[in-house]
Amino acid sequence: MPTSGGISLTKIERALLSVSDKEGIVELAMELASLGVELISTGGTAKLLKDNGIAVVEVAEITGFPEMLDGRVKTLHPRLHAGILARRDLPEHMDAISALDIGPIDMVVINLYPFKRTVLDSPGDLEAIVENIDIGGPSMVRAAAKNYKSVAVVTAPSQYPKVIESLRAGGMDESLRAELMVDAFVVSANYDAMIADQLRRRFDGELFPESMPIPTEKVMELRYGENPDQKAAFYADPFTPGPTVAKAEQLHGKQLSFNNILDLDKAMDIAMDFDRPTAVIMKHTNPCGLASADDVHEAFVTAYAVDPKSAFGCVICLNRECPGSIAEEIRDNKYFVEAIIAPDFEPEALDILLQRKNVRLLRTNSPIGPQVRTRELKMKKVQGGMLVQTDEGLRISDEDLKVVTKRPPTEEEQRALQFAWKLVKHVSSNSVVYVKEERAVGIGAGQMSRVDSAMIARIKGGDATQGSVMASDAFFPFRDGVDEAAKAGVTAIIQPGGSIRDEEVIQAADEHGMAMVFTGCRVFRH
Repeated sequence: MPTSGGISLTKIERALLSVSDKEGIVELAMELASLGVELISTGGTAKLLKDNGIAVVEVAEITGFPEMLDGRVKTLHPRLHAGILARRDLPEHMDAISALDIGPIDMVVINLYPFKRTVLDSPGDLEAIVENIDIGGPSMVRAAAKNYKSVAVVTAPSQYPKVIESLRAGGMDESLRAELMVDAFVVSANYDAMIADQLRRRFDGELFPESMPIPTEKVMELRYGENPDQKAAFYADPFTPGPTVAKAEQLHGKQLSFNNILDLDKAMDIAMDFDRPTAVIMKHTNPCGLASADDVHEAFVTAYAVDPKSAFGCVICLNRECPGSIAEEIRDNKYFVEAIIAPDFEPEALDILLQRKNVRLLRTNSPIGPQVRTRELKMKKVQGGMLVQTDEGLRISDEDLKVVTKRPPTEEEQRALQFAWKLVKHVSSNSVVYVKEERAVGIGAGQMSRVDSAMIARIKGGDATQGSVMASDAFFPFRDGVDEAAKAGVTAIIQPGGSIRDEEVIQAADEHGMAMVFTGCRVFRH
């Protein structure tokens, strides 16, 4: 085995090429042929290379066995796999393949059947999806990766330039072969994860299987994580339908940050619960403003006014096209906005917002609302493990609510309570929100004591909380939260109930002349 400056090099004399994605394969094959590499190929790849005047040996000529079963069986043969798996440093391996006249294969260039593309293009065609589960490809990828000290495995067109550069320099050094080996096992693992994920969903597999395969694809590396000393990247599930931050088209602004992505995702999660024109103002994964209205401009102005001090440096989600009037509000009031995500932007809005060089503009190119919401398993990584749970998808109707006070809520209060309940379940626990009609007027998030959340929401809301309703994401352990609500001028409360002191809490509501309803369900968000 040749060396370069003490580094072990693998000289490529024989390569097997079999790719679904034909990008760059002709150029790579030409380069290999010019270096005297014998090329072995299959099916469509072999035809493409021959059509471009490149000499190739068909796999069937090597195996002595024709392709069969519509191409399902073509590379699953010991004359190929032995040539890939034979260790060059073990004489007994080399003697064994030599005795059977099997030639070593030094490079395997493989990319797999387009399973993901088939699922996305033909989600209802199960037969086509199953037919695009590659068998021979992953087998050769894994074999070559396992024998990386002797064999180079190439799994993506993006790798071709560095492979060519290395070959021109005299061969493939072990560090590059190791890098390609790692990439190959990642490709193989993610491919299998996609298959397992999709078939589990389609055949109602166990909700929480013994192992949790998670298909992901890197969207981009980020400048840093939550803080500048942390490294980070953004990954997407390729099969999640509907609008997502990962699939949104960035029209303008700096690269998204780790925190931008978190806030945008949370803002969209809230907006997905509302049919009417709605604006969400998000800061540090908590809403600091929310409103619905007859038009999205009114919703935005109302939502931003809930807590304009906290909204400094916010992200905004609109569930309607962003009009020029909202862009004018942002420009004329000199709001500092990190990012805006919406189904689309009016040309006038783009003209105005493009003048703000730092604001990130994202277009989902699809509606945002309950009709396109997808309920996925939610995962949280913890040290040495992962928590997995179903998504929170509770929809509480008026009939589900249990009136527990002497006074029932009025129709107006009932509508406001429903709006408040949709909001409070998106605020970090312990959470309390005050709402009037279809707008937040005070939000208290993430406190260790519920009464503190109620107090913060009152302070944030100021006089606007007079005549509002309150929602709490969990029961009141003491009456002090209700007493705090009374100071804010709250007239009705929605909460889960279930405390050992419920009677004390109900009595407090009756003393203050409030209506109170129980939902019977808690909506913590940690």
